[in-house]
Amino acid sequence: MNIMNKNVPLIGITMGDPSGIGPEIILTSFKKINNNDSNLVVIGNFEVMDKIKNLIGLKSITLNKITQISEAKFKDKMLNIYHLDNIDLNKLVPKKVQAMAGKAAFEYIESAIDLALRGVIDAVVTGPISKEALHLAGHNYPGHTEIFAKFTKTEDYAMFFYSDILSVSLVSTHLSLQDAIGKINKERVAKVIQLTHDVMKDLGVKNPRIGVAGVNPHAGESGLFGSEERDKIIPAIEMKRKEGIHVEGPFPADTIFLKAKNKIYDAIVAMYHDQGCIPIKLLAFDCAVNVTIGLPIIRTSVDHGVAYGRAWEGRANDESMVQAIQLAIRLASTK
Repeated sequence: MNIMNKNVPLIGITMGDPSGIGPEIILTSFKKINNNDSNLVVIGNFEVMDKIKNLIGLKSITLNKITQISEAKFKDKMLNIYHLDNIDLNKLVPKKVQAMAGKAAFEYIESAIDLALRGVIDAVVTGPISKEALHLAGHNYPGHTEIFAKFTKTEDYAMFFYSDILSVSLVSTHLSLQDAIGKINKERVAKVIQLTHDVMKDLGVKNPRIGVAGVNPHAGESGLFGSEERDKIIPAIEMKRKEGIHVEGPFPADTIFLKAKNKIYDAIVAMYHDQGCIPIKLLAFDCAVNVTIGLPIIRTSVDHGVAYGRAWEGRANDESMVQAIQLAIRLASTK
């Protein structure tokens, strides 16, 4: 059967950096995804995907090269590759940072966002990129999140990490610690609480319980160790609580994540990047999914980098990609 099942979402997966593990984990993940739950299309380079498929000895999958989504064939064990002709295999160096790979990775993202905004695909799953390669190609973004925000013209968004063990959203992302603390204000904290509440409801939690971390030791100890909690975080919590959201805090960051692990809270709002990313990567490195919340489109991603050291060898762990695809299907199915 070549016809797309219109009762399940169409998911676009960006290939990521061609020199990294993105192509490989997409291929191995495809074997684990139930084709009855979704239609999958990889947005990338056919030659790279085919090269790695043969390199890792994955004979059970057939790749279908397309240049229009309408050309896709949704057959068992057939993976559609929406081909962008932007890689010269003779010049591509596996496992290395290079401008050509950064340029290509950016173009996959740009194409996926366009397809999602036009409603051609129902969600985007992004493969890992190298920020250094991106910059070498002249695209000076801190990461995926900021690219998606710019190209979807979104001002209020946040980085959110989901797993069955722990779920965390971030008030700030790729900033120095000094700048991140300076960016904390009542409006931003309130917005991230709201976005976290909304995504948890989308994931089926009827009345999400949200815990908020403080930024100072002991959550400021009533102003002894800093005033951010008293002046900025508590007012945001009180405002959202009055609006009916089940939110509590701020709690010391050295204990709040244990409460979430023990299921006292469904999600935690962290104040800055490492405060939230250290516990999520410690407890759920191989299974956590990065979601950009607040966008007009659905975007999920693996929670790891390009892993050049393991690339093109057939030994990369694909669990985060599997989870990212499954979460995209889940979110798209509720919209």
